[in-house]
Amino acid sequence: FSFLQERLRYVLGLLLLLHSTESFYVPGVAPINFHRNDPVEIKAVKLTSSRTQLPYEYYSLPFCQPSKITYKAENLGEVLRGDRIVNTPFQVSMNVEKKCEVLCNFPNKPVTLTVEQSKLIAERIREDYYVHLIADNLPVATRLEFYSNREEEEKKKEKDVQFEHGYRLGFMDGNKFYLHNHLSFILYYHREDVEESQEHTYRVVRFEVIPQSIKLEDLKADEKSMCTLPEATGSAPQEIDPTKENQLLFTYSVHWEESDIKWASRWDTYLTMSDVQIHWFSIINSVVVVFFLSGILSMIIIRTLRKDIANYNKEDDIEDTMEESGWKLVHGDVFRPPQYPMILSSLLGSGIQLFCMILIVIFVAMLGMLSPSSRGALMTTACFLFMFMGVFGGFFAGRLYRTLKGHRWKKGAFCTATLYPGVVFGICFVLNCFIWGKHSSGAVPFPTMVALLCMWFGISLPLVYLGYYFGFRKQPYDNPVRTNQIPRQIPEQRWYMNKFVGILMAGILPFGAMFIELFFIFSAIWENQFYYLFGFLFLVFIILVVSCSQISIVMVYFQLCAEDYRWWWRTFLVSGGSAFYVLIYAVFYFVNKLDIVEFIPSLLYFGYTALMVLSFWLLTGTIGFYAAYMFVRKIYAAVKID
Repeated sequence: FSFLQERLRYVLGLLLLLHSTESFYVPGVAPINFHRNDPVEIKAVKLTSSRTQLPYEYYSLPFCQPSKITYKAENLGEVLRGDRIVNTPFQVSMNVEKKCEVLCNFPNKPVTLTVEQSKLIAERIREDYYVHLIADNLPVATRLEFYSNREEEEKKKEKDVQFEHGYRLGFMDGNKFYLHNHLSFILYYHREDVEESQEHTYRVVRFEVIPQSIKLEDLKADEKSMCTLPEATGSAPQEIDPTKENQLLFTYSVHWEESDIKWASRWDTYLTMSDVQIHWFSIINSVVVVFFLSGILSMIIIRTLRKDIANYNKEDDIEDTMEESGWKLVHGDVFRPPQYPMILSSLLGSGIQLFCMILIVIFVAMLGMLSPSSRGALMTTACFLFMFMGVFGGFFAGRLYRTLKGHRWKKGAFCTATLYPGVVFGICFVLNCFIWGKHSSGAVPFPTMVALLCMWFGISLPLVYLGYYFGFRKQPYDNPVRTNQIPRQIPEQRWYMNKFVGILMAGILPFGAMFIELFFIFSAIWENQFYYLFGFLFLVFIILVVSCSQISIVMVYFQLCAEDYRWWWRTFLVSGGSAFYVLIYAVFYFVNKLDIVEFIPSLLYFGYTALMVLSFWLLTGTIGFYAAYMFVRKIYAAVKID
C-alpha cells in the first residue's frame, strides 16, 4: 500500500510540474511597441464554420476592400490550415477612439449587394460561419456573459465570462437572415514603463469585438464618413433578403481600454476559452488507474515467468522435462520469419518515423516553443520532422528486414519511403479535389502540393535510403535460439485467441488512458479551439507507450503459451487495437458533438479520421511490436535449450 502511495505522490508531483510548464511559453514574435496615434493594422484570416469544416477567404464575401489587397507570406502550416491573411480597410490608431465610421468610401452611398452576393451571404449565415480577424497577431474574440447555476443571491453579483473565437457573420430569426454590419472593436492596451523624458509606449494585449446588425435607415452617415449609432432599444437589424438586391452600410467603432495584463500573458484569455473545465480529476484518475494496472500486470508476468524459467531449467527431474509444455515447446519456430517481411518492416519503419516525430513535437511544444501565437508552427514542424526522421525509420526497417532474412534492400527501402506516405498523400489528394470543388481556402494550392512532393522525394526518400543502407549492413538482431528446418504443427486455438478478440482486449487499456485527452484534441481540430495542453499530452503519451508495451507483452505471452508461434504480424495488429476504439470514438463524436449534415464535410471528417486512425495504429503497433520482440528474445535467452 505504501508503494501505491509513493506512486500517487510521484504522479501528482509530475502533474503539478507539467501544469507549471503549460502556462509558460516562448512567444513566436517579439512584442511591438506602439506610440499614441500609431496605426494598428487589422488583418483578416479566414471564415470558418464547424458545421461545414470548409474555411473560406475573407474576400470570398463582398466585404469592403482596401485600395490595394496584399496577402501576407505564409508558412506551410498556415497554408495547410486554410489561413489566408490579408489586409482590411479598418483604420485603427493606438489609443484613438472612434465613435462610428463608415467603412467603404461612399459616405452617403450605401453598398448594394447583388442577388448572387445576397444569396451567398445568406447561405454562409445559415451555415453558421465565423469571421476571424487579427490585430497585432492577436485573434479577435467575442465576449459571452451568462449566469452560472449558482445561488440566487450570488447570481446578481457575478457573471461567468467566456470568449469565442472570431465573431458570427450574422444570425437567423425564423427564416430571415440578418448580417452583422457594424463592428464595435474594443482593444486593450498595456502601458509600458518608460523614463520620464520619453514618450509612453503601449502594447496591444486583448482584441474583442461586439458585432451588431443595424438597418441602413438607422445609421445616419454624413459627408465625412462619420455616422451616428441609434439608441440600442429602437434600432432594427439589417436584413439580407436572398431573393433581391440589398442595400446596407458597413460601419465600425473603436474603443481603447487600459489593462493590467502584461504582454507575455496576453494569450491566457484565448487559452481558457473552451467551455469544458480541464478534467484534472479525470486525467489524474486515468493516470493512477493505468499505473496501478500496469504495476499488477508487471508483477503477474514477472512471477509467472520466473516460475516457468525455473521449471524449464530444472535438470534433475528428467520426467517433467520430457513432457515440455507452454512457450518452451515452440523455441524452434518462434523466430521463423513471417510472411511478407518487406511490408512488415516497412510499416514498422514508418511507425518509428511517426514515433520520433510525435515525441519531439510534443516535447518541444511542452517547452512552449510551438504556442498558438506562432500560427501554423506546429504543423510546419511536424511536416519537416517527419521528413527528417526518415533516416531513423529506414535504419530500423533495414535492420529488421535483414533479421527476417530479406535480401532486396533497395526495394525494401523504396517500400518504406513510399507505403505509408503514399497512402496519406493519396487520401489527402482525393479530399483536396473535393475542397477545390467548393472553392474553399482549405484546399492546398497546387504549388504547395508540388513543394510537399519535392520534400517527400527530395528529403524523405534519400534519408530513408541512407538509414536503410546502414541498417541493412549492420549485424542483424541476435536471436537466442536456432530455428528448426521443418515448422511444427500449430494446435487448434481457443476462441479467445482469435485476432479480433485480441484487438478488442488489447485496445481497452491504452485507449482508456488517453480518451480524455482525445476529446480536447478533437475539439481543437474540428471546433476551431486552441490546443495547448502539451504538458498533459506528454504525460499521456508516456502512459500510452507504457500501456501498449505491457499489453503487447501479455498478449504475446498468451499466444506462445498456446503454442502458436506466428506472433510477428499478430503482435503488430493487436497492439494497435486502441486505434479501433479511436475510430469508434470518432464516430461517436461526429454523431453527438458535431452538427455536420452535408456530404462533403462528412467525407472530410471521415477521410481525416481514417488518416488519424491509420497513423495511430502504426504508432501503437510499432511500440507494441518492439516491446514484444525484446520480451521474446529475453525469455528464450533465459531458458536452457538442448
